[in-house]
Amino acid sequence: MTLNVEIAIESDAWDKADDLESMTTRAILTAGEILQTKLREGAEVSVLFTNDVSVRALNKAWRKQDKPTNVLSFPAAKPGDLASAALLGDIILAFETISAEADDQGKSLSDHVTHLVVHGFLHLLGHDHEVEDEAVAMEASEVKILAKLGIADPYAEPASQLGRGHEL
Repeated sequence: MTLNVEIAIESDAWDKADDLESMTTRAILTAGEILQTKLREGAEVSVLFTNDVSVRALNKAWRKQDKPTNVLSFPAAKPGDLASAALLGDIILAFETISAEADDQGKSLSDHVTHLVVHGFLHLLGHDHEVEDEAVAMEASEVKILAKLGIADPYAEPASQLGRGHEL
């Protein structure tokens, strides 16, 4: 399967993250490979690395929550239409929130970013964590993908402070 991953870096703060573009592409391609979701050959995923100010504005406009968050996902296709969709959607990440979370949780910035890219990509594919069963299934997929990428289970205690049904 070939996915096109378009990456834009809007905030200079992301210079602190090593190898951001290849890490992001690898995370998305690995997730696609493991999940084996039927996708259109060459479907595109757009990833924007920005800051808390931009994410807060988007979160307020689209989710009616006037606060920054770590990652936002905007699917461009319904889950049933993924096989024919040219654009899967957009993933937007906020540096300040992600950096603070990584510090608070004792994780490397690159591991936390990779987790959130995978998390955002799963949302584009229709996964969610609004109810317990969905959260458990989504987290299991994340753990499996991250293991393939050599990243420890982000939900394992005591490393995780997120818990089930978290807001990512």
